[in-house]
Amino acid sequence: MKTENSATDRNAIAVTGRRAPLAPRSFTRSGTALAALGVTAFSLTFPATAWGLEGFGPWSLVSVRSVLAGVIAGVSLLALRVPLPRRRHWAGLAVVAAGVVLGFPMLTTLALQTATTAHSAVVVGLLPLTTAVFSSLRTGARPSRTFWIAACAGAAAVIGFTVQQSGGALSRADLYLFAALLICAAGYTEGGRLAQVMPGWQVIAWALVLCLPIAVAGAAVALAYEPVHLTGHAVAGLLWVAAGSQFLGLVVWYKGMGLIGIPKASQLQLAQPLLTLLWSVFLLGEELPVAAPLTALAVLVCIAVTQRSRG
Repeated sequence: MKTENSATDRNAIAVTGRRAPLAPRSFTRSGTALAALGVTAFSLTFPATAWGLEGFGPWSLVSVRSVLAGVIAGVSLLALRVPLPRRRHWAGLAVVAAGVVLGFPMLTTLALQTATTAHSAVVVGLLPLTTAVFSSLRTGARPSRTFWIAACAGAAAVIGFTVQQSGGALSRADLYLFAALLICAAGYTEGGRLAQVMPGWQVIAWALVLCLPIAVAGAAVALAYEPVHLTGHAVAGLLWVAAGSQFLGLVVWYKGMGLIGIPKASQLQLAQPLLTLLWSVFLLGEELPVAAPLTALAVLVCIAVTQRSRG
């Protein structure tokens, strides 16, 4: 049990200077289940964004979703009378806000204007490995060699799938997506670190509230310049990315990371692009790539290995 919780101990020490108590197996199971729920919510983000783009411009969609999510977060914090975070946590919350609340949604929305949902989802499949690298650099966590081999193998499967689908050429959309990977990994890492010392839902809630003034100003400008055509798909997509992806999904995700550690939680996201591929078929009518089942098998094997290795 000591080995299994070593990453969590190191993350806690990096934040508080004290070793975290050993977590029972029930905590590990609960953390894995919560992180998996977060991944499921995130897997619907790209299809919902594609729906939202049917009625909103990219800047309007991102700013309005941030406003709605920020209002939900603010009301929740006020209703539960949550005190302000300590001063030393605000810098970390700013990183979460910049990476998860603003940067990632904006860059991926711009990418989805020209790239398919399936292609974007597979590129973002590199997020688990990117997050594990950021976590190692930021918190001092040292996953085992087996963990890294499995994580790199999963990333290689994702890269191979991407190259096969794109013909080896990178587009502007790919550049947006790779930039989104970097800033989102930084936000996930900082949020997972903060989730060791404060409730995970409060991490994303305060990050959303921190962005609310910027989001309101951005929405006012964007809505004045981008035409809006409200349709059932557009409204449903907006509501999901605001309430489901931007708030509820991140609430359970950060809670799960706080229980099982950043590296192991991040590897569950290897399943996200494959789930998104399925949603893209059922919700958007996109054709499922022939290589998807093979990639799914390879990725699921990698997930099993990383979850059993020392993280």
